[in-house]
Amino acid sequence: NDSPRIFCRDLLAMSDQEQSPEAHKVLPKRTRQSRHPPKEEEPAVEVSVPHHEKEKNYEYLDHTADVQIHCWGQTLEAAFEESVIAMCGYMTDLNTIEIDPECTFDVEAEGHDLQALLFKFMDEFLFKFSAEYVITREVKITSFDREKGKITARGWGEKWQMGKHPQGTEVKAITFSAMQIWEKEEEEDPNKKAEIYVIIDI
Repeated sequence: NDSPRIFCRDLLAMSDQEQSPEAHKVLPKRTRQSRHPPKEEEPAVEVSVPHHEKEKNYEYLDHTADVQIHCWGQTLEAAFEESVIAMCGYMTDLNTIEIDPECTFDVEAEGHDLQALLFKFMDEFLFKFSAEYVITREVKITSFDREKGKITARGWGEKWQMGKHPQGTEVKAITFSAMQIWEKEEEEDPNKKAEIYVIIDI
């Protein structure tokens, strides 16, 4: 995309002050209602912020009209986590995102296979940004049940702030196009035991 659309059109009206509920509508097909039905409260899970003070385990590959994320990790869980970090990194500079305790949140994703699970997982974090302007800096999967096709995870970040967070390119959706998920037991590089390719619609 020679001229990526900058998503400032949805954010210029924002300021550091609290906005009205109407001002928080970004994507018309999304709502601010919870995606998950109410359930009984469960004991809080203690999860420390992972802090990605390391070389990033992802890259962006050119793709016609869109962009392809290639990410990897020592485990499939780690590669899934990197896919969210890479997506958010395409929307802004991750180094400008601080950890706000008020913006710590948990997500759940379910899918009938690994590709559907990855799609739902990434989409939960995209929805968090689209509906509540919470941009994610860190992700930790707390449960990965392959048999049931279910993931629970915790995210850390903060509310988007004009003037603080550089305006990257809008991510409109996750896609199944050319999606690939690889696990390689014989891989010599321990950091690439699992690899993911996923195209995001921009």
